[in-house]
Amino acid sequence: MMQPQVSPLAGTATQQSNALSIVSFVLSALAVFILPIVFGVAAIICGGVAVSRKERLGKIALAVSIVATILGFALGYLVFANS
Repeated sequence: MMQPQVSPLAGTATQQSNALSIVSFVLSALAVFILPIVFGVAAIICGGVAVSRKERLGKIALAVSIVATILGFALGYLVFANS
């Protein structure tokens, strides 16, 4: 009997990447401490694209990026208001 031949790349088509979600998490962490207007907006954009691509962590990344951006602005306000 002959066994069906399976391509070595057959499993990669069904696997889903979380690359944009991870980038969004990293940018969110930077947005809390450094330039939330730049890193926060970039994190929100990456999170939104991750949601549109239906990444597994996309919704969580989008929520974390929004919260981190707001937190970054609040911390920046507190630092500069007391100066």
